[in-house]
Amino acid sequence: MNWEDNVRKVVPYVAGEQPKDQNVIKLNTNECPYPPAPGVGTAIHDFDCDILRKYPDLDVSLLVKALAGHHGLSDKQVFVGVGSDDVLAMAFLTFFNSKKPVLFPDITYSFYDVWADLYRIPYQCQPLDDNFCIRKEDYFRENGGIVIANPNAPTGVAAQVSELEEIIRANPDSVVIIDEAYVDFGGGSCVPLIEKYDNLLVVQTFSKSRSMAGMRIGYAMGNEKMIGCLKDVKFSFNSYTMSAVSIAAGTAAVADETYFQDTVAKVVTTRERVKGELAKLGFVCTDSKTNFIFASHRTIPAREIFEALKAENIYVRFWDKPRISDYMRISIGTDSEMDKVLAFLEHYVNKRKG
Repeated sequence: MNWEDNVRKVVPYVAGEQPKDQNVIKLNTNECPYPPAPGVGTAIHDFDCDILRKYPDLDVSLLVKALAGHHGLSDKQVFVGVGSDDVLAMAFLTFFNSKKPVLFPDITYSFYDVWADLYRIPYQCQPLDDNFCIRKEDYFRENGGIVIANPNAPTGVAAQVSELEEIIRANPDSVVIIDEAYVDFGGGSCVPLIEKYDNLLVVQTFSKSRSMAGMRIGYAMGNEKMIGCLKDVKFSFNSYTMSAVSIAAGTAAVADETYFQDTVAKVVTTRERVKGELAKLGFVCTDSKTNFIFASHRTIPAREIFEALKAENIYVRFWDKPRISDYMRISIGTDSEMDKVLAFLEHYVNKRKG
């Protein structure tokens, strides 16, 4: 027998391209264009490296306490992991163990079906409507769990919290995960519903609005029993996942609320300005509530624009997939970066017209 017969085979998640050349405008992975809060740098600079001799706090107590305070929860309602991908993967492994299909949209974060395949979890995709909105009725049926990114990626569209609450309320026997990676840029959060529904798990990240994609910090919030179940699985997998440096840096980031709000406001202001300028050039954009724009040109194919931008060392995201092959996802950079993108697109569109 060949050893490969026993290999668990999956089609892996494909991340946005990571160019080695630093002389590019990188707008393809939704990173924040601004640095983390100043306190993060101070925490790293002043970090006592002697601490690294020892294993880190497996309960991540300092960071958990900071996050619980920020969201008005108890420490026992917060679970921290190495990026929200780690947290979501643990949640899939923990809560989706029935033979009934897990439900999530057909156009959404493309890691969901990867985890489902990896863990042998049955799933069914529910089609978004023509405006890329979820249809709540699609989730009012028997299932083994529900995952909804809100605001959604790659579309940027946000559902109303009241609509999500109807889905949560209609599924008391299933865990409903609301993935709020982009919620700080304009979406409504389901965190206030945690005290009301014991089947709700809300996941957030430091990678977007807190400018710490390189540090890998994500977290989940839910009732105490649910978080306890997550910890049981995590400690059966790897107890010491969060480094001591990450704990210190993450705690410092949460402490600076003013910087956090200012950063979010700058991104949102730039996003709305760029949406307006793109419309003048013949683009149609969704009403994004994220740190990216989902755009389609009325006459020029998305792939063509994507390749033209890349040739100019401007990286955006394009998927050759049904229903979204006419769209590009453009992360919001600094005003200077976005001005260069707009200038190139104006020249390119006008050249195509002429």
